[in-house]
Parts: sequence; C-alpha cells; structure tokens
Amino acid sequence: MERLRTGDEVVVISGAHKGAKGRIKKLLKNEDRVVVVGVNIKKRHSKPTPQSPGGIIQSEAPLHASNVQPVDPETGKPTRVRVQVVDGKKVRVAKSGAVLVARPIQQGQE
Repeated sequence: MERLRTGDEVVVISGAHKGAKGRIKKLLKNEDRVVVVGVNIKKRHSKPTPQSPGGIIQSEAPLHASNVQPVDPETGKPTRVRVQVVDGKKVRVAKSGAVLVARPIQQGQE
C-alpha cells in the first residue's frame, strides 16, 4: 500500500514551494513524483496553430514524492503514514491515529 494517493491533501516540506498545500492531481509512480494542484506552476509559450490559439500555457510540474507529506486530518499538520489493519482491511493511519481518506478531485477544482 502506498503512502500517497490521488486526492490526498499534502504539504510541500522542502524546496522552493515549501509550506504550500494542495491536493494530489496525479501520481507518477515510475518516476516517484507527484503533481499537486496549484503548486510548482510553470509557464510555456506556444505558437498559434490551426488547433490552438497559442499564448502562455500554465500547468503544474511534478514534484518529487519525498518533498511532500500528507496532512493529518485532526491536527492539520504534515504527518508520517503507517499502514494498519482495521476490520480486516488495510488503511493508512496518521501519527495521531486518524485514518487518511483520499477524496477525488472534481473537474472544477483543477
């Protein structure tokens, strides 16, 4: 079981965006990276084509997974995660004992 899932509320704990909060939009497991909504925004200039008008395109760039930690639902602070068996199912548990539940991202939140 992974410590991070899509939809988790996370805090960036190191790097240029330290302290920023957001939800995980995408997990890149092979590269050990995560894309967090509203964090590490990069701009790319594109020329107009018949399919697109061109201009400046903003998008979130991936962060390394070791630079983010899930937010504890009880305290609101970054926390480590452990896996525990509750009622015969494996669940992710924060240090405070609260169970972490990933909420999916709706289209409007991106």
